[in-house]
This record gives sequence, C-alpha cells and structure tokens, in this order.
Amino acid sequence: HAPVSFPPLRNEDAVSVLRGRMKGIQGHCNSCYMDAALFSLFSCTSVLDSMLFTPFTLCDRNVQEILREEIVNPLRKTGFVKARSVMHLREQLTEKGKCSSFTNAEKDPEEFLSLIMQKILGIEPLLKLQSGGHEGLDCYCYQIFMDKQEDLVVPDVQQLVEHSFLTYDQKLVEIPSCFIIQMPRFGKEYKMFSKIIPSLELDITDLLLDSPRECCVCGDVATLECS
Repeated sequence: HAPVSFPPLRNEDAVSVLRGRMKGIQGHCNSCYMDAALFSLFSCTSVLDSMLFTPFTLCDRNVQEILREEIVNPLRKTGFVKARSVMHLREQLTEKGKCSSFTNAEKDPEEFLSLIMQKILGIEPLLKLQSGGHEGLDCYCYQIFMDKQEDLVVPDVQQLVEHSFLTYDQKLVEIPSCFIIQMPRFGKEYKMFSKIIPSLELDITDLLLDSPRECCVCGDVATLECS
C-alpha cells in the first residue's frame, strides 16, 4: 500500500494543533536533542519530506517507516508524539549506528542528523562550505560557534549566522536546498544566550561565495569585501 502522508502544519492550523499541554514530542531519558531536531525538521515544513518517502540507495526502509508512521504523521495529525515512538527510533539508531548510548544519553544533534541522513538513509550532504579559502567541506547541518559577544544580549538567528561565518572565514559554495542551523544554546551547564529570536527569513547574500553585491559607497557591483 502507498504510504500515507500528512501535510506540514501552517499558520492557524499550526497554532491550533501544536499549542497547549501534551503537545509536541514527549521527552524521555535525555531525548531532548532528538525531539527538538525532529520537531524543527518536520512539524511545519516539507523541505525534508524526501527523507520519509524516497527510496535512497542506502535507505533503511524500516527506519524510514518508523520516522514517517510513528513520528511525523502523528505530529502533523494530532500535534503529539509519544516518547515510546522516539525510543523505537533510538533503538533502531543504536542497532544501525553501533552506538549503545543513543537510547539513554544526551547527544549532539549533528551526530544524530549525520547518522540518520548519511549512514541510514544515504542522503547527499545538504551544505557545501568553503572555509579559509579552501573548498570541500560538505555537511548536513551548520553548527554556530562563536565567542561571547557583549553587544548581542538577545540576538536573532541572522546575526548569529553572520557572526559565525565571519569569525571562521566561511562561505556557502552554493545556495543550499535546506539550511539546518544549530544554535549556540545547548547543554545543561551553560547557555550563551538566555533567548534567541527566530529570523523568519534568512538573508544569505553576504554568506555566498562569489555572489554579486552592491558597493555600499557608489552603488555599483562591488569588487572588494571588507569584513
């Protein structure tokens, strides 16, 4: 039978389905890194729905079915996913990833995304980066690294991404089909920012390699860039 799909939640539907008690993905046994990642990737956007349906070359259909039937469809249909469903996925990742701590330890979201996208579903990297003038850095998500900025008390995502790219002399080689960004606000002991404001749109003009831009002095096409 053809797999059933539910469209991502938008606007008023997202508010009515996802707001309130017992909504979202139920946490259990240090699952927060995975819960937050799955909610972000699938609740209100279809940009990665290929992960749920496409028979990629290396694709593990069992993991794909758990992801689609037990997590994404209930989330979009009722706004709630039981912890048991996420544990079912974690058990499969433990088996496939040869890493026993996926079922009980807090992990880095990037480790989870790389395992499920690369090793289990066989998806090509989503991002191509150049760092310090050297190409060849392919990855699935971009983790923001930065020193504490005193002038950024409550930053937005746009500011953080630009700061991070500038600090590490990085550029996007091409416009990504999907730009997954991990915020610098994780871990039990220390949080760099008390809050981060979501940027509803992200302007990547200045982050793109060889992107034509306007000179801020004369208005013509710029030939030099001052960091």
